[in-house]
Amino acid sequence: MTVSANRLELLQIADAVAREKAIDKEIVLAAMADAIQKAARSRYGQETNIRADINPKTGEMKLQRLMEVVEEVEEPARQISVALARNRNPDAQVGDFIAEQLPPMDFGRIAAQSAKQVIVQKVREAERDRQYEEYKDRIGEIVNGTVKRVEYGNVIVDLGRGEAIIRRDELIPRETFKYGDRVRAYVYDVRREQRGPQIFLSRTHPQFMAKLFAMEVPEIYDGIIEIKSVARDPGSRAKIAVISHDSSIDPVGACVGMRGSRVQAVVGELQGEKIDIIPWNENAASFIVNALQPAEVSKVVLDEDAERIEVVVPDDQLSLAIGRRGQNVRLASQLTGWDIDILTEEEESNRRQKEFTERSTLFMEALNVDEMVGQVLASEGFTSVEELAYVDADEIASIDGFDEETAAEIQARAREHLERLEAEHDARRKELGVSDELREIPGITTAMMVALGEDGVKTVEDFAGYAVDELVGWKERKDGETKFMPGVLSDYDVSRAEAEQMVMAARLKAGWVTEEDLAGEDEEAVEEAGEPAEG
Repeated sequence: MTVSANRLELLQIADAVAREKAIDKEIVLAAMADAIQKAARSRYGQETNIRADINPKTGEMKLQRLMEVVEEVEEPARQISVALARNRNPDAQVGDFIAEQLPPMDFGRIAAQSAKQVIVQKVREAERDRQYEEYKDRIGEIVNGTVKRVEYGNVIVDLGRGEAIIRRDELIPRETFKYGDRVRAYVYDVRREQRGPQIFLSRTHPQFMAKLFAMEVPEIYDGIIEIKSVARDPGSRAKIAVISHDSSIDPVGACVGMRGSRVQAVVGELQGEKIDIIPWNENAASFIVNALQPAEVSKVVLDEDAERIEVVVPDDQLSLAIGRRGQNVRLASQLTGWDIDILTEEEESNRRQKEFTERSTLFMEALNVDEMVGQVLASEGFTSVEELAYVDADEIASIDGFDEETAAEIQARAREHLERLEAEHDARRKELGVSDELREIPGITTAMMVALGEDGVKTVEDFAGYAVDELVGWKERKDGETKFMPGVLSDYDVSRAEAEQMVMAARLKAGWVTEEDLAGEDEEAVEEAGEPAEG
């Protein structure tokens, strides 16, 4: 191969490579020019500044050595003095480049091999860039392809104009693919990588099922029916929550289709995965009851702050509500975003009886009253001594068998009990060495100071170092279950917002932040809230 190679042949090669790899011809010609430059440097010296140009119309190739014009020459191979440069070009200035035409050259075997590697590398990089640009905006779409090969359980898919991978953990359990199989999958990520596939596909992603329904149900595609959430146990079971924006269209019926034709098409693609289609409801309790289908629910108790719900089912419905290996309740929890506790009617009755007994005993011991009075107060819905101490006296006096004098006596005893507890907590707080300053943080009680002291916190600076999760607790997912990890103040009914205010007040008091800093953060939050959503 020589620089004076057939010009037409050079352009034909560039055309063929560009078409095969679906990249611009200019990129291929630029890669060829780079390769020729590298080969020429091996002939004329690596320190030489050489430029190769290929005319994209004629295929004519020029090889030039560039010399920088300088006052004093330090690198003879790359630089030329002003005096010599002006012999060639009278207008030459310091910083200009003088181009010196080089004769055509024959490539040696090693130089030709090196040039080939440069071309292959540049073309491969261009192909990857083209592939990235083409697919980066297709995240969230379903694509069709052909299985190219299977490596260690991972399936490499030929998409026609790109190559993608379905990792082993993104395949539905027990499904196998072999060379040439057609495959449909969801694009969940497109990344630039040094080598290997950049397009990542999934058949287990919840949105894969949602997109399949959109393809089978015209009402979803048209926006009349909306998929609110999806939960999947790939290859086994799934739940999908739908709502109709047209009161005349039943969302569940539309998704099922005539004789189940629409849902069966999705089930077939998902290797027989059973799908429960649930009507979405903005009322959390109704939605959760629907999500636990096919189990029947007797009663629900919501804790909105903790996003936790207690569901009571008949004894014979317990196994159905929980499902095999907890599958039904786990999917319902994922679908609704709530933690779900399931109890039988008998368990709930026993628990309520236990709580009633505990409250009755608490009132008997704290107020020094007999069992009957303790039980009456518990049955009237009073849950704590604090509630009794500070509730309107008329509420206690209105209890059957009580009068104003009894109410006043009960409240006096309740307050005495609280004062005694406060004194005990204060003594313990001092024993732990917890500073009086902590009391100045709004919301902190003496009992909380004891809990903080037992956690090693004694000063405002110590408290300022807390993260909110450390105070109120956090959730962790372990072994497929969400578990609550208690915080230092979990027993004191402190909300996340209240804990955040306490920590910020401590940081302000400790001098870690200023009022101006907090005001700036509030303004930023308001601005962000006011920005219109993208898309």
